[in-house]
Amino acid sequence: MQFHNTLSGRKETFSPQHPDRVTMYVCGPTVYSYAHIGNARPAVVFDTLARVLRRRYANVVYVRNITDIDDKINAAAAKEGVSIGVIADRYTAAYHEDLAALGVVPADHAPKVTEHLPQIIAMIEKLIAAGHAYAAEGHVLFHTLSFPDYGKLSKRDEQSLMAGARVEVAPYKKHAGDFVLWKPSTPEQPGWDSPWGRGRPGWHIECSAMAEALLGETIDIHGGGHDLIFPHHENEIAQSVCAHGGKPFARYWLHNGFLNMAGEKMSKSLGNVTLVHDLVQRLPGELLRLVLLTGHYRQPLDWNEEVVADARKKLDRLYGALRELADIEPAAGVRAPDSFVAALEDDLNTPAALAELFELARAANKAESLSDKARLKAQLLDSGLLLGLLQQAPEAWFSWSPPQSAATALAPEAIEALIAERIAARAARNWAESDRIRDQLKAQGVLLEDSKDGMRWRYA
Repeated sequence: MQFHNTLSGRKETFSPQHPDRVTMYVCGPTVYSYAHIGNARPAVVFDTLARVLRRRYANVVYVRNITDIDDKINAAAAKEGVSIGVIADRYTAAYHEDLAALGVVPADHAPKVTEHLPQIIAMIEKLIAAGHAYAAEGHVLFHTLSFPDYGKLSKRDEQSLMAGARVEVAPYKKHAGDFVLWKPSTPEQPGWDSPWGRGRPGWHIECSAMAEALLGETIDIHGGGHDLIFPHHENEIAQSVCAHGGKPFARYWLHNGFLNMAGEKMSKSLGNVTLVHDLVQRLPGELLRLVLLTGHYRQPLDWNEEVVADARKKLDRLYGALRELADIEPAAGVRAPDSFVAALEDDLNTPAALAELFELARAANKAESLSDKARLKAQLLDSGLLLGLLQQAPEAWFSWSPPQSAATALAPEAIEALIAERIAARAARNWAESDRIRDQLKAQGVLLEDSKDGMRWRYA
């Protein structure tokens, strides 16, 4: 198994520090609003990686945090006149609901910052005692010049670090690049007691403390979006290495590329976001998941209607192959082909793995013997499981309808009755009536397709 390690800048063979326990930490959401589809990309990518790791290693501990202390949460709470807990709980629940729709299995741990204040304060105290942090005017700051390897992850020198950090110039800083570990809270802001007064933690220290609490001082894999390399992950390394006496923080760093809308990174600040919460009201979650897996995780991925339509056709083909095998029992003990697994273990190459999956579907469509059909069905299902795809009945895929239109959508019985009328019209060579029924069904969101077993339908 090989991964491209952002820290070294090259592909490396994966070797966990403890063969009987693989640890992975991925930065989760700041829960002040609904997640957009770009936020869902790392969740889907690292969910897939966790599935692949668990195929090889019996004990994988996967942590994806929830940031529920943040100035954006404070602003949202103040706007509504509620506590930050109301905002955080609402959007945490929405996030987990959206991920479930995309087939994302819950992480083993989903720690919240509010549950780890003692650990955060203890880590800050360690950094002060070791001379890597200092208190000033109610703040505690990490002194970046005390850590010679600062900038190694992002490959930035001092000048570019300063240019990219958008640092706050403050008179109490020893160095302009020093970053906040703890900051004071005004009376109207949420705050917690600490040795440095009532306040709240900085963003970066939170992940370092939660990773240590749940996974230990050195973890195997740390993941997240490309936009987190600097300053967030750079700062995590500095804090954790210095708090742990020089021990490495994470041995492999994996970062997924941006999701782009019209060539620009999708982000709430740019206003070009498409919310998962809205998408799952009109599109199957499995379809969204496939779109996010069609490109290699480290590369940018464009989101548009064309890629969505293409992904739907691909799932139609895959589920179509499984539908033809509906009466076939999958062969016992048969797993995904070695070539499929090898693609995923080669830096999570999902495009290559999907190509192997479609080869299986083509072979299944051509198979004639029962033994070949049973083997190929088992391989299709097991391969799909590794990608988080093909785990529902084919008819459930083809009959999916948007939740908000379920009340007004034609019932299956009504659709079957209209199809029967169309078949009768075609038998009577009444082409005008046949076309009218087809167009009526299409207008009501039902698509027809001919097959060797007769007319089939699905919701559009």
